[in-house]
Amino acid sequence: MIDVLIIGGGLTGLSLAYFLQDQNLRVEIIEARDRLGGRIHTIRNETSPPLEMGATWLGMKHTALVELLGDLKIDTFKQALGKRAIYEPMSISPPQLVQLPNNEDPSYRIVGGTACLTDALAEQLSPNQASLSEAVTSIAAMENHMQVKTSARTIESAIVISTLPPYLFAAAIELSPPLPGEISNLLHETHTWMGDSIKVSLTYPKPFWRAEDLSGTIFSNVGPIPEMYDHSDYQDHKFALTGFFNNAYHSSTTQERQELALTQLKKYYGEQANDFISYNEKIWPTDPNTYTAYISHLLPHQNNGHALFQQPQYGGKLFIGGAETAAQYPGYMDGAVRSAKFIARQIINQFQ
Repeated sequence: MIDVLIIGGGLTGLSLAYFLQDQNLRVEIIEARDRLGGRIHTIRNETSPPLEMGATWLGMKHTALVELLGDLKIDTFKQALGKRAIYEPMSISPPQLVQLPNNEDPSYRIVGGTACLTDALAEQLSPNQASLSEAVTSIAAMENHMQVKTSARTIESAIVISTLPPYLFAAAIELSPPLPGEISNLLHETHTWMGDSIKVSLTYPKPFWRAEDLSGTIFSNVGPIPEMYDHSDYQDHKFALTGFFNNAYHSSTTQERQELALTQLKKYYGEQANDFISYNEKIWPTDPNTYTAYISHLLPHQNNGHALFQQPQYGGKLFIGGAETAAQYPGYMDGAVRSAKFIARQIINQFQ
């Protein structure tokens, strides 16, 4: 029997293992994907800057995340917005350049890509501490421990922590006995961050959007891309535009979305928008390890940070963690780290 089983190898799960590493506990991570990182997903290749298909930005107010980055000696750099943005208020009006207000709380990106954070945390794991491509199917509360069944085996652990999105946790894993009605209902009424998002990125040989009468910051009420930003690398050697695609197009083909994106960009930049090196996208609504369809409509961030998530279940043997459950900045990377810190403190107290 192990001491702590962490379900999910995203930022919360990896941070939790990091915070527990000096406690003389046997800690294991189970991850259904074939990679660690969860909703942090950076595409890297020789011709492009690091392309963020998942979590991207942080602020200096995200102190738990900033502290962790400092501990791991990972640098950040300010997101380039420029002084003006392209704004498209309605389909019957042409796009226009508008002045951006002074930003006293700028956003930052991680040098080398957001995956540098999860890579650094993964490097702290001992050999065989994380298992990939292994999905949890059921959890049973026994008298003195938890019994977890996966697609490959049965594991007994003193404590189990789920870091899955709460809705996915409730939909994908059978619990015995069932959780009390209040927490069970909450799980089914909690919005999944990134779950209904589509991220797109186009890389280019030069940043033409920085011309005097243009901008790489785009806000459009017409779409299909409602917002887009300069996504060039820290060294400013490789160039890209990255943003969000309207999730109504999740069932379209990649080619259809690419053509729609280029049509929109050509309205602002002309034919030079066609001179792209690569088009990349991540359709999070089709990722079964992040999202499953809601039974009823949920609002963005609905129930994220709910106080009930701070309470362990089954007599302290099951914790429900993850970005959505954090008391502060839920849904953000900082919330994921805060959730890990909060649960780590409780586990340490239990074993002491």
